[in-house]
Parts: sequence; C-alpha cells; structure tokens
Amino acid sequence: MPSAPDSPALAGTAAVILAAGASRRLGRPKQLLPYGDGVLLDAVLATARRCGFAQTVLALGGSAAEVLGAVDTSGCEVALNPDYDEGCSSSIAAAMALLRPDTSAVVLLLGDQPGVRAEYVAPLLRALAGQHSPGAAVCRYDDGVGHPLAFSRRLLPELASLHGDKAVWKLLEQRADDVVEVPTPGTVPLDVDTEDDYRRVLAELQGAG
Repeated sequence: MPSAPDSPALAGTAAVILAAGASRRLGRPKQLLPYGDGVLLDAVLATARRCGFAQTVLALGGSAAEVLGAVDTSGCEVALNPDYDEGCSSSIAAAMALLRPDTSAVVLLLGDQPGVRAEYVAPLLRALAGQHSPGAAVCRYDDGVGHPLAFSRRLLPELASLHGDKAVWKLLEQRADDVVEVPTPGTVPLDVDTEDDYRRVLAELQGAG
C-alpha cells in the first residue's frame, strides 16, 4: 500500500524521479533489486509520497515494461523516455514535459538512491522560498553536495533544455551565485551502479534496522 503523505499537498511543487537508466554496469534492472519489503524503486517512491508533492513524475526508459509490471506507481505520472541512452538530461526533459503549468519548484530524486529521506526535502523548498529566493537549493552533506536537488520556477527552462549525463551539475556550477547549500545530516546517500554499491546499500539498510 502506498505511503500516505506526511503533509498536505505542497501547492506548485513537483518531484521528478529519475529511474530510466539501463543498468549496464549492474547487468540487471536496478530499479527492481530487492530492498526492504519491496524493491529499490519502491523505497524512492515511498519517500516521494511522504513529501506531499502536488505532482510526482516518474521517468522510465530501460526495463520500463518490467518496472511498470512490478512496481506500484500509483500517484505518479509516468514519462517514458526512449532516449535514455543519451543520459539523465533526456529523462529530465521527458519528465518536465508533463509538469503542470503552475509548477513553482521541482525536486530531483534519483531512482537508485533509497537512502534519501523525506525530511531532506522540506528544507530545500523553504530555502527556495526564503528571503533571497535562490534559483536552486542543494543538500550539503558532511562529505559533499548531493541529491535531492531543488529548482525554482525561473530555472526550469534551463533544466529542461540540458543535454548529457552530468549537465545538472554543470548548470549548478554555472549558476553558483544563484544556488544555496542546505546543511543536511550524514553523508551523501549511496546510489546503486554496481553489485558492490548494492551490497553497501543493503548493509546500510540492515544497520539502520
């Protein structure tokens, strides 16, 4: 059963969940790796639901049919990205094409990063709405900057027009004066690209339990 939001829908906010990768380094769909009581992507979707976004868009590409057959995507609008081989920017563009006209802030979440917690998101959105109204807000963990990342309305056209796999980070570098870092506890959450990554994520989950 999908998780109930921790708060009412946050007007104008949208989550974009990037889960379109082909999992080439892993050799099997990482979205469907067993994790907790479900699979990896279930955990990320549960986090997004707890945040209370007004809209959630899930970008799928590689293994999309398998994912849709195995994962409860209720409450999500699914953006199928046939160009997922071109990098995550193509998935961002596919997802943002489905955003509602009144969207004022977008939060990017990675579909292979189950360690991100719902409570990391609200401070990012508060930072965007703060006195200086930055164009973007990022999590500053103990060991560096990481997802989730939040973007205000004025940067959405640039976000949607990116190309390549690391273009989001290049945009943040180019707009450094318009980005605020939000202190976030702990280290950058692990994402899963290899079997070693998966073992570490499982060990972290067991340690938390």
